Amino acid sequence: MNVRHLPRLGALALSVTLAACSTVRTPSPTDPLEGMNRTIFTFNDTLDKYTFKPVAQGYQWAVPQPIRTGVTNVFGNVGDAYTAFNELLQLKITDFVSDIMRVTVNTFWGIGGLFDVASLMNLPKHQQDFGLTLGHYGVPAGPYVVLPLLGPSDVRDGVGTIADFELDPTSFIEPVSIRNYVFVVRLVNTRANLLGASDLLSNAALDKYSFVRDAYLQRRQYLLGSGNGGATALPNYDEEGTGAGPTGGAAGAAGAGGAAAPAAGAAPTGATQAAPAAPASGAAPTPAPAPSPAKPEPSTQPAPAAPASAPGAAIAAPQTDALASTDAGATAASPAADASSTVAANEPADPSVPGAQMMPRTPYLAPALKIK
Repeated sequence: MNVRHLPRLGALALSVTLAACSTVRTPSPTDPLEGMNRTIFTFNDTLDKYTFKPVAQGYQWAVPQPIRTGVTNVFGNVGDAYTAFNELLQLKITDFVSDIMRVTVNTFWGIGGLFDVASLMNLPKHQQDFGLTLGHYGVPAGPYVVLPLLGPSDVRDGVGTIADFELDPTSFIEPVSIRNYVFVVRLVNTRANLLGASDLLSNAALDKYSFVRDAYLQRRQYLLGSGNGGATALPNYDEEGTGAGPTGGAAGAAGAGGAAAPAAGAAPTGATQAAPAAPASGAAPTPAPAPSPAKPEPSTQPAPAAPASAPGAAIAAPQTDALASTDAGATAASPAADASSTVAANEPADPSVPGAQMMPRTPYLAPALKIK
């Protein structure tokens, strides 16, 4: 008897036996057969716990890591050939050529696939099967099902599994006895590679069934969509208004937003307060009333950068010296006026406002936080 057909025979027998073993009151929309699936999942998990897992642990203990890696690479090379076949069916010519090159390189330069030379040549590895080929042409997935001995699946992938068994390159090995040995070695080696994942699942998942179901469905959706060449739109961080540019970055919105708003709101008051400060300074700043009270328009305009340039900077220093002797709050204006002379081109607010000297630093934080 061909050992390769045992999973399908066991799946058919157990599906009939366990079809109505248990029910769930409110099953998931993607899992209407949850009651039956949980029963089969428990059976598979128990069988794995007392049969496949101990054998895989013994295999991992007895076989050195380099040999196990070579065995994994050989079966991976066979899987690349079957993946290329499905990519050809899906008309993914670029991926098909890439995987054919992988098989060729690993077969000849990797000594029959023992060494993964193609990955060193930056040839990406893909994963395709007949279930994904059916999904590529619009065949719906159907409800989620758990197959005895085979694990999580759905109706579409279950049909694809039959084609996977028949079209797999190892199914053409003759004689049948050698084919059966190859099948057993492949099964044990695959289970040994999943020992760490199963231990993590047992320790982390509160409900192993739900965790495996959700992980399987999400991964199949990923492989069907963006995982093998599908286009998934990524957010564009270079558009205006998205908060990524050097003038309106995320740092400017989060860090500078709190300081920019008060500075912009305080700029008109700072401009109007500069007018009465001129008579208090005596006869020295007599030219001061000419530029500041004569133009009240900058107080209403959103960008009063012009008064912070040549004439305003020259007058702000005597005014702040006069205010420093009378008002304690004006002591912060003199360093602001000094700082404004070097960063006037980048400063959107009036440099005479206390705290405005911190504004030139925030636009430069946005390019550093820009996400690519």
